[in-house]
Amino acid sequence: MKTLGIVGGIGPESTIEYYRFILDSYRTRVTDGSAPHLLIDSVDVNRGIAMLEANDRAALADYLSSPVERLVRAGAEVGLIAANTPHIVFDEVQQRSAIPLLSIVEAACAQAGAMGLQRLALLGTGFTMRGRFYPEVFSRAGIELVTPSEEEKALIHEKYIGELLKNDFLPETRLAISGIIERMRQENRIEAVVLAGTELPLLLRGAEPAGLPFLDTTLIHVAAAVDAILS
Repeated sequence: MKTLGIVGGIGPESTIEYYRFILDSYRTRVTDGSAPHLLIDSVDVNRGIAMLEANDRAALADYLSSPVERLVRAGAEVGLIAANTPHIVFDEVQQRSAIPLLSIVEAACAQAGAMGLQRLALLGTGFTMRGRFYPEVFSRAGIELVTPSEEEKALIHEKYIGELLKNDFLPETRLAISGIIERMRQENRIEAVVLAGTELPLLLRGAEPAGLPFLDTTLIHVAAAVDAILS
């Protein structure tokens, strides 16, 4: 069994989900009563957002590489960043890491491919929806990603930063984002939705429209983590 290191705190609520879901998934697969060895280094999401807003990728890569180094010193053998948006500098952090890191983007792409999907909506922070790190991975697999309109992106980002990261999950926000998803289904002919923000499942889990699956990147990443722990 490998020791898993988790860079958490971005945001805190989804880090709690990671911990709980990894334990649940592990215990489903390993029924001897044992538990996986997990290490968590929780960082400050506000500092990360400030670096993103300043478009300072180098500072963000430095900031995220530090907890990875601490996790390695503590004994982690494989690691992950428990969030989508920081994957904007995933390649830089991986290059500096002494252990393999599990990409949430690669895991989500593999899941979409296994489901035979070709055209998906991408929802997340504005940094994620406007970034290239998701489309670059998915396009290599022949999968197209569609993002909301600029006005819709602004609304989702505002709600994400102002509410979801603060553990506020409001019915009116769920309704507004569900409306965006329905518009995209009608106008953009999407086959599924990538919830490319680990707080989005906390808001939308269980609210999938009939015939339009949600790719819950938290659960997808967790499955990859448990695979790595047991490999």
